[in-house]
Amino acid sequence: MNNISAAITTLSQSTDTLFLLLGAAMVLAMHAGFAFLEVGTVRHKNQVNALVKIITDFGVSTVAYFFIGYQIAYGENFFVPASELAQNHGYSLVKFFFLLTFAAAIPAIVSGGIAERARFYPVLIASALIVALVYPLFEGIVWNNNFGFQQWLIDHYGFAFHDFAGSVVVHAVGGWIAFGAIVLLGTRKGRYRDGRVVAFAPSNIPFLALGAWVLAVGWFGFNVMSAQTITGISGLVAVNSLMAMVGGTLTAMVIGRKDPGFIHNGPLAGLVAVCAGSDLMHPIAALLVGGMAGILFVLVFTTAQNRFPKFDDVLGVWPLHGLCGAWGGLAAGIFGQETFGGLGGISFIAQLLGTLAGIAIALLGGFIIYGMVKAFIGLRLTQEEEFNGADLSIHYISANPEE
Repeated sequence: MNNISAAITTLSQSTDTLFLLLGAAMVLAMHAGFAFLEVGTVRHKNQVNALVKIITDFGVSTVAYFFIGYQIAYGENFFVPASELAQNHGYSLVKFFFLLTFAAAIPAIVSGGIAERARFYPVLIASALIVALVYPLFEGIVWNNNFGFQQWLIDHYGFAFHDFAGSVVVHAVGGWIAFGAIVLLGTRKGRYRDGRVVAFAPSNIPFLALGAWVLAVGWFGFNVMSAQTITGISGLVAVNSLMAMVGGTLTAMVIGRKDPGFIHNGPLAGLVAVCAGSDLMHPIAALLVGGMAGILFVLVFTTAQNRFPKFDDVLGVWPLHGLCGAWGGLAAGIFGQETFGGLGGISFIAQLLGTLAGIAIALLGGFIIYGMVKAFIGLRLTQEEEFNGADLSIHYISANPEE
């Protein structure tokens, strides 16, 4: 019996490790989606920079999270012999890998907002500081019960703040950090003339579409594998993600008047919004939540571009991640209720307070980190560098050198 029990335990541990490793690989692939979404949106003279930023941001994020951020969030470090790290089939290491791919999404989100005018190394420094210090602070509060915030919510409102796959922890935090960076950087040269917006058309719609599809497919690892064990896997999460994706696509198509940029960001808006409550909602509710997110993204992005002349958010990361992520945190508190066909066990007030806490930490952290970098070494390219484009100014090569 002991041998059978040991074999079952070993099989369970190895299966969980493989399950989470597959999820980590799927979310890692999403970073290619971030890259091509940005490449397709920016002008030709900034395409190389978009690709380089995403992969190098991932590199510095890994180092920052491995040595500092993960310990802040979960109180664990890797300064032990490899024999200890390899226990339980290395599940603790794979868990780090999986959560790292979430953490590294923060600089990838910010990258799309500050595209076409940011310096290279200063942004890398800011990315490292964000992933080492700001993101893990809120991550640990929500997902590791640090500082007693979750217990306080339970004591006062009956339930903790629920964010199954990161509508607020990842997306809203990333979007509101980006808000600070965008404000501090200012608008691209030539973007506004005489109070009017000068349209910078996307450089490559097929690349933009490819980025959206890669992100959408990888998102099923982002959401479903957030269970972190094979026994926790739920088809409800998968189908809710699907329905929210479709809802965002269709409403963005209608409200955005068939614009391909809106149509391909619509599913992402829906997926951002459903993360928090994907394990609680009914699929019909997920469709509605995703649909509302698609409308929210199109309307706010259009308004920001036309009415906020000092706010130049190239890919619309603030409405897409910041606002749709916040909507997702609140939507979980509404449509997760049994009254609306959900599984229950959630409080709207706790969702509201948790969402506001995430926004506050992200805003403060974003302005402090990017503000410090701007004050000490500068964030922005020179006017000549920006005119020539980040590709030639920073990397000395264009996306199509033969041209």
